[in-house]
Amino acid sequence: MTSNEQLLMTTKEVRATLSDLDKKHIIHPVASPKRHVSQGPKIIFSEGKGIHVKDINEQVFIDGVSMLWNVNVGHGKKELAQIAHNQMSQMAYSSTFYGYANEPAIRLAEKIASLTPGDLDTIFYTSGGSESNDTAIKLSRFYWQLNGFSNKKKIISLKRGYHGVTVSAQRATGIDAFRNFSGSADPEIFNAKAHLTECELGDKSHPEYPGCIRSMIEEMGSDQVAAVIIEPIQGAGGVHVPPEGYLKAVRQLCDEYNILLIADEVICGFGRTGKMFGVDHWEITPDLMCIAKGITSGYIPLGGVVMNNRVAGTIKEYNDILPHGFTYSGHPTACAVGLKNIEIVEREGLVENAHQMGKELVKGFKYLGDKHEFFTNPRTVGLLAGFDLKKDPSLNVPFDQSTQAAVSIVEECYQRGLLIRCFDFEPGMNIVAIAPPLIIQKEEVETIISIVDDALSVFSKKLKG
Repeated sequence: MTSNEQLLMTTKEVRATLSDLDKKHIIHPVASPKRHVSQGPKIIFSEGKGIHVKDINEQVFIDGVSMLWNVNVGHGKKELAQIAHNQMSQMAYSSTFYGYANEPAIRLAEKIASLTPGDLDTIFYTSGGSESNDTAIKLSRFYWQLNGFSNKKKIISLKRGYHGVTVSAQRATGIDAFRNFSGSADPEIFNAKAHLTECELGDKSHPEYPGCIRSMIEEMGSDQVAAVIIEPIQGAGGVHVPPEGYLKAVRQLCDEYNILLIADEVICGFGRTGKMFGVDHWEITPDLMCIAKGITSGYIPLGGVVMNNRVAGTIKEYNDILPHGFTYSGHPTACAVGLKNIEIVEREGLVENAHQMGKELVKGFKYLGDKHEFFTNPRTVGLLAGFDLKKDPSLNVPFDQSTQAAVSIVEECYQRGLLIRCFDFEPGMNIVAIAPPLIIQKEEVETIISIVDDALSVFSKKLKG
């Protein structure tokens, strides 16, 4: 046996061992537990650099979705590792309970306040997106309670919206499998129909009016509704971009009925859409903004809820102990990494690069649409992109569920070294998402398009064969 064969055997043995240990000891999120126990992990990652990741078999993949929409500055940024090392060496962790503070948390709060629109100037730190959205729901209800409106508890979110997996955030998620999962039972959270601009502006003659946000507020009574929570662009629901004027209509609606507006910027924030925050595209300012993911590019868990002076001012007048918080709220190492991450985003011009590379994706999607008749409804805002697959786009006829169109495309891309993501949680839904790190360059975008093109061609041949 040659040395290369010995090395290969060793790698196979290591993978087999790790796979067995994984199957025995780990339950994976958003995966089939039964299938996983049978098949084990599809990839065991070992390394990441730039837009690429490598598994323990040395196979290299393009990270076409920034893992979970969060690795904005790309993999392997030594600056972030170094700043974490420096902070850990000085003071890895300190609590922010009881009025304790640390400099990284204070400096990061100041920086975030300088980036967010309007008077979103005060932050409550969390460990991630689910905690941020759950916290925003709690704080909105608490705000009204402090102002003497204890009945304002109801929260309205959107169908196909995704807000996380803590109890209230998961109930706000407008995807049935998540919304109905055991324990997600906040009875005061309701899903409205999404992206109906005319309805939210008050057109009651519109056939979709029943079930829109405005109709729900009118039915429940504005004195019962605490907040509306929406993603500027829906991510995990299938990359759904709102029509022009929609977010402004919702902002006006909330103002009209004295209801707080929560923007879930967990995916959209920190440059993903070609602007610093998703709401910046439509020039609105929410009352509370939930952030996570891109704040550290996934290098360490961190999140927060940024609130305007109206909300923060009321909470700051509360004289008793605030009965909410997380062990890692304002974690000094996480905040130091977040501050350095934002510095990198600004220094390397990654927000503008996301905008420019989004244009390259648009060109690529145009090519794919011209070549493949079942490729339809491409949408791109910065580097948050998606497209649909339909049997007959002209007649809006979906593929039969058994065809698994989106799953097939994602698998073909995987075989060609590209990791992307599909959504098929509704009958007839076949959506594919692409959201690479913000450092991507034109040639790398073209490579992604070429791989997707090959995958679509293989799928087309299967349909004809």
